[in-house]
Amino acid sequence: MLLTVTALLAAAGCSLTTGAGTRPVPEPSPEAAKLCRALQKELPGTVDGLERNTGGPPSEFAAEWGDPAVQLRCGVPRPEVLTPGGEHYNPTAEGVEVNGVLWLPEKQEDGYRFTTTLRKAYVEVTVPGTYQPELNALTDLADAVESTIPNEL
Repeated sequence: MLLTVTALLAAAGCSLTTGAGTRPVPEPSPEAAKLCRALQKELPGTVDGLERNTGGPPSEFAAEWGDPAVQLRCGVPRPEVLTPGGEHYNPTAEGVEVNGVLWLPEKQEDGYRFTTTLRKAYVEVTVPGTYQPELNALTDLADAVESTIPNEL
C-alpha cells in the first residue's frame, strides 16, 4: 500500500549526491552497523524485477540490483533537509509511506533518492529514472527494512 503523508520528520539519513555511478559505502555507528548487518541478511534477490548484482567488493552496508543499478546503502547520515541548522532544513518535508516504512523522497538529476525516516538506522535507496515509477523498488525492500530496522520512537 502506498500512502502519501506529510509528517514531521524528526530524523533520517542519507548521503550527499555523488553523481552517476556507485555511491560510497557508508560507515555507520556500531549500533547502526548491527542493524544494517541484519538488514543485509533479509534483502530480496530481486527488486522491481531486477536481479541482485554480485560483482564488485562485498559490503555489509550496501547492495545493488540491475543495470543501471538500484542502490541501497544502510547506515547513512541524516539528510540535510532534516538537519536542524542546515541551509535547506525543512522539518515538515513531505514523505511517503510504503508498506509501513516512511521514506523521504528527494528528486535527483536522474531518478529519486529515498531515505527512511524515524528509524534507528537510516537506509537510502537510489532509483534511476529508467525504473518508473521509482517507488516500485521500495515495495520490494520495505518488508526487510520493517523487520530489521526498528522505529526510532
